[in-house]
Amino acid sequence: MHPSRRSTLLSAALLATAAMTPGAAARAADNAPGRCGHRHRINVPGAELQQISCHDDLTTSALAGTPYTDTADQAGLMARGTYIPSGVPGLQIDGYFPDSSHLNTTHGWNHDAQFVIRLPEQWNGKLVVTGAPGVRRQYSLDALICDWVLAQGYAFASTDKGNSGPDFYTDGKQPGGALAEWNLRTTQLTRAAKRVVAQHYGHAPRRTYMTGISNGGYLTRWQLENHPGLYDGGVDWEGALWRPDGPNLFTFLPTAVARQLGRADDEDMYAAGFTRGTEFLWPYHEKAYWGLTQKTYRAAFDPGYDPDCPGASAGSTTEEILAPCPSDAAYGYATRPRSVHDAVARISLTGRIGKPMITLHGTLDALLPIGVQSDVYARMVAAQGRAGLHRYYRIEGGTHVDSLYDTYPDKLRPILPCYRAAFTAMTDWVEHREEPPAGRTVPRPTSGDLVNTGSLD
Repeated sequence: MHPSRRSTLLSAALLATAAMTPGAAARAADNAPGRCGHRHRINVPGAELQQISCHDDLTTSALAGTPYTDTADQAGLMARGTYIPSGVPGLQIDGYFPDSSHLNTTHGWNHDAQFVIRLPEQWNGKLVVTGAPGVRRQYSLDALICDWVLAQGYAFASTDKGNSGPDFYTDGKQPGGALAEWNLRTTQLTRAAKRVVAQHYGHAPRRTYMTGISNGGYLTRWQLENHPGLYDGGVDWEGALWRPDGPNLFTFLPTAVARQLGRADDEDMYAAGFTRGTEFLWPYHEKAYWGLTQKTYRAAFDPGYDPDCPGASAGSTTEEILAPCPSDAAYGYATRPRSVHDAVARISLTGRIGKPMITLHGTLDALLPIGVQSDVYARMVAAQGRAGLHRYYRIEGGTHVDSLYDTYPDKLRPILPCYRAAFTAMTDWVEHREEPPAGRTVPRPTSGDLVNTGSLD
């Protein structure tokens, strides 16, 4: 989800792997002995390992280049010039829950189910929980979401979802198991973070919000459908839609792979659900997304379709990892065995949300086309009789990652300013009963600072 320069393609595939040492993390606990005087009381429930550190500033500007964040794993998510707050002192907890897979190499732990919890010194009494987008890891949303909510006083918790990187599909004991673990780990971290907050501040959070982008948006939907009692509301930024009989990734990505291999034309793309007007984004997505996404997610749910591609690994070089499986050009999800559809059903969405939620999706998304993703999900929510709990904003000119605005400033707009407006609208809705504006298509501004100014009007 990233810029079109070749050097960023691998991180666009959500792969950056910066090694960090547990010894460096442990040393920071002694840097400010008075700042986090209650840290000895903190015990993350269920964690197999935890390390606590105190910081003069928990935000990315201060932690960049240290073991406490990973800027490489954040690559491509933001437009240049985005305002990122700083100067938030507090406590950070890094660790992991028991898990048998070893895809996450962060801290040199080689252990999945890693998490980060940040507790600002000036707390507003509330907690924000998220999960990594794509198959990134726990620090991937530090600059995009964490810094901004920390600056407002929220505690923050993020998970790697239990597996990460291009080989995430190798996790799980049954088809679909890798994605099922995403939901389990998010629930696990939410419950643990609530307890940690109570230990540190003396009382449980008054409000807890779930949020995320792309796969994190999917997590937001799933949590508010399946565990609404854990949250007070959520903001879903372009969540992926999974339905056992479609639409889902497998009903449109094979056509994109076929086009990449010269076996489909533009009309086939439109018929599959890709939006007219996104054609200028297709060459980049051919290189960075379509082939990789189709082959790895298909392997997660339908490993028997082509056991030789991607096989035991998606590849060892950038070119191998990003290359499509030629067999995927002919993948027909509708005709696959019932067991494949059942695997998708186990992680699918219903639209039956139990708490207020705001959804945003860019009209020019060329990875998750809006017409067969969030447009459909909004109708699902309404069909479940939950439209009163939902607001849906189609962001004109938005695409899947804001960094592409740097390349196409005349055609795109960053979604982050609208996301920040949506998050504020969500909290006002929950805490002050101020209903957000009716769902709508938010027009693309023709002037002003598009990188840092946005609204839902």
